[in-house]
Amino acid sequence: MTHLKTKITLASAFAATAGLALFSGEANATDNNDWTMRQKGYYLTRAGDCGACHTVDENRPMAGDYALPTPFGTIYSANLTPDDETGLGRWSEDDFYRAMNEGISRDGSRLYPAFPYTHFTIVTREDSDAIFAYLNSLEPVRQEVREPEIPWPLNWRASMIGWNLLNFEDRNFEPNPERSEEWNRGKYLVEGLAHCGMCHSPKNLIGAVKEGEHRFTGGFAEGWWAPSLTGSKRDGIGDWSKQELVEFLRYGRNDRTAAFGPMTDVIEKSTSHLTESDVSAIAEYIKSLPAHEETPVEPLREDQKPMVLGQRIYETQCSACHAPEGEGVPRQFAPLKGSSLVHSHDPTTLVRAVLEGAKAVPTERYPTPQAMPAFDWKLSDEEIAAVLTYVRNSFGNAAPAVSVDFVKDVRENTDR
Repeated sequence: MTHLKTKITLASAFAATAGLALFSGEANATDNNDWTMRQKGYYLTRAGDCGACHTVDENRPMAGDYALPTPFGTIYSANLTPDDETGLGRWSEDDFYRAMNEGISRDGSRLYPAFPYTHFTIVTREDSDAIFAYLNSLEPVRQEVREPEIPWPLNWRASMIGWNLLNFEDRNFEPNPERSEEWNRGKYLVEGLAHCGMCHSPKNLIGAVKEGEHRFTGGFAEGWWAPSLTGSKRDGIGDWSKQELVEFLRYGRNDRTAAFGPMTDVIEKSTSHLTESDVSAIAEYIKSLPAHEETPVEPLREDQKPMVLGQRIYETQCSACHAPEGEGVPRQFAPLKGSSLVHSHDPTTLVRAVLEGAKAVPTERYPTPQAMPAFDWKLSDEEIAAVLTYVRNSFGNAAPAVSVDFVKDVRENTDR
């Protein structure tokens, strides 16, 4: 996302001082109010990580046409610049709020929930208007957006009426009077603009976030497994302190892990730019999420074949960075001992990290992005399955084995 561009020219400045002196007080007040509104909108688009999905070329911010893979096909993000033909140029504040609040476009067509109106519905009208004001201040970009590549009948937008009846509730944000102001601010951000549950919650068969006890227990995002955010100490963040979560969101790294995969965009384009109070509020709310029920897992025996092979691979390929007992190097190489990601019931992200490598996001506090090399060229599917099985069942860890077929499937179906 680029910085907000103003359109105040030198000529207009001279005009204001020379010919419009009588109206300068009123004009300046209006300009300041507009500026404040746009600045607020800019901040809120960062809170919503809008640039991650609506910006392909950083020189053409919010021009859309970004490919969003879904289990049902590929959808392309909308052009949010004020272009009259291909963007929001002819939209009103009311049109924009209806899209945010109800998932209905200016022409009355239904939006697909890849645009998270199911979360944005709780965004206040004031915040929606501020976002719209910022988007209208951008340079208009003529950018045709490709049609969704999804099969019938899902490509018939009217089908979303039925989907919404089953999965969507148009609602306002309701603060909990028994909770602190910080907790309520965190809930507003997490459940609304930040739409954290869209990635970190499982989906049902028609692509809607599962509610109730399943919320925030982990889910798929762009082909990666987004781990649980619940209070579970095994595969969630129940043993993280609030400060550790704040550090991760602000700087992309803490003693326990570093952000990689799709989470790097969230850190780089969103949470690292939020105020300390908002990041603290997000952490306050997330840390209040209850633990989910876990099925006890017995670790594999050390003499089992995958464990023997996995130990040999770990000692020769992994231990130099992650340490012999999986303790890692704090804030440089993630510890594997007790890692919630290692314990995730779905090992997709672990497999992708070994296949593709991983790179931390550079931030103000940690400008050097530590990286893990890719092993897709070096290790076979059997070897990757073995070393991950070993890691998931060593150093006090206990998680189901990773199968060779699972690794093979991830290798074959990941677009790298």
